[in-house]
Amino acid sequence: MSRLDRRTFLRGAAATTGGVLVGGPLQALIAKATGAAPPSADLTPVADLRDGIVRLHVREGFQYRSFHDTDGPPVVLSDGTVLPGRHDGMGAFPGPDGNVWLVRNHELNNPGPAFGPSDPAPYDVMAQGGTTTVLVTPKGIVVDAFTSLNGTQMNCSGGRMPWGAWITCEETVNGPDVGPDFTGVSNAPLTRPHGFIFEVPAGGQSSRTPIMHAGRFAHEAAAFSPDDGHLYLTEDNFAFPSGFYRYIPPTDPMNAGGIEDGGRLQMLKVVGVDQAHLEQNQALGQTYPIEWVDIDEPFPGEDGLFTTSPTNNQAIVFVGDQGRALGAAGFSRLEGATYAKGEVYFTSTQGGGEAETGPELIAGYGNGTGQVWSYNPLTQTLTCRYQAPDATSLDLPDNITARNDRGSIVICEDGPVDNYVRRLDADGALANIALNRLRRNAPPFAPRFGEEFAGATFDPDGHTLFVNIQASQAVTFAIWGPWGRLGV
Repeated sequence: MSRLDRRTFLRGAAATTGGVLVGGPLQALIAKATGAAPPSADLTPVADLRDGIVRLHVREGFQYRSFHDTDGPPVVLSDGTVLPGRHDGMGAFPGPDGNVWLVRNHELNNPGPAFGPSDPAPYDVMAQGGTTTVLVTPKGIVVDAFTSLNGTQMNCSGGRMPWGAWITCEETVNGPDVGPDFTGVSNAPLTRPHGFIFEVPAGGQSSRTPIMHAGRFAHEAAAFSPDDGHLYLTEDNFAFPSGFYRYIPPTDPMNAGGIEDGGRLQMLKVVGVDQAHLEQNQALGQTYPIEWVDIDEPFPGEDGLFTTSPTNNQAIVFVGDQGRALGAAGFSRLEGATYAKGEVYFTSTQGGGEAETGPELIAGYGNGTGQVWSYNPLTQTLTCRYQAPDATSLDLPDNITARNDRGSIVICEDGPVDNYVRRLDADGALANIALNRLRRNAPPFAPRFGEEFAGATFDPDGHTLFVNIQASQAVTFAIWGPWGRLGV
């Protein structure tokens, strides 16, 4: 969930609780907003090669170019699509003539006409999310762009698959069968259930068919492990415990050339501990033995629709409650995921701090400012790779990626004030890569420093990091430079 969505949720919660907002994460957000730290001294203002305006601070020797900026005149793609905003998760793939295919999410909520062409038909004609695909040079010059999936909703993150496809994830359980979500907007105009994952081939069109047995829940990200042929899935459940899942397809995707439906969904459990509170404080390097419990009903009914009309809060725990009844572990708001160095790395946005004692409908489930975990499929062990001691060290980690199996993990921040792209090395040390210094394009050029980074992904050669600013007035950046100096 984006920071804007959290803020909307908090405002709504305040309205229903007499305006009294309390809780660790919320207090941390307020404290940081009133006493923001100065920008890091190891970064320097650098002009955007697009037009000479400074939009990022980066390390010495690095350059960047922005494109597909929706803060201004409409951007029209080659198929006639008016480019939507909310650029979010993204995957990079080899394209023709040395160019790069980017498959990019658009995290748009609430019912409304689907963007893009009507052929192929959108999954849901009244859902505004989806993906656009961009053919771009390694230095950020757009060659082509088009809609590759439409009619989905809240496409947050996803995962790059080794057979040349992007898995996009709907971070919602909205549908015509479910009551309003945190925005208070009716879901009645929707025509299909949401909360699924979809596959989008690089450079091509999605079939617009959900992989339903991977579950109907608030999906965030996906990472495929070639070691066991399983797809690992994170859940960002704002108000309740989140789960870490794996989907076992009926056929190995490396042989099938894609993720098939009809497989088995499972949820992580700590061996010997029922409903382990992994959202609480962890020691660096803390390791847990893991087992998996089956989710018998990954979606309701035969067609994914609830036969009753549950509230959104009831629907959003439909899958997770099944796992927790069997002892599955709870995390705080799991977000980005990537496979690197033989493990699946993933972030817990509000992980750390004191253990939760129940749902956190106001401040969000979790009392810290972030954790990074990894799961080893071969040893079936879970390890805490980092826990933020405070918000100035790491503030609400979101999407993550890796340049190669030798380098560090790259993390996007989603904090309320200054947002960085940072790298985390094997020893748990952080270093800055880039700082958001974006401003509006029209007078008075208001600062947009609190808008989140998202969608970090390296091109196949490891030359360029592509990353988004996720906002209504969204933008994509191509960043390149001496990555080896940073251990990336």
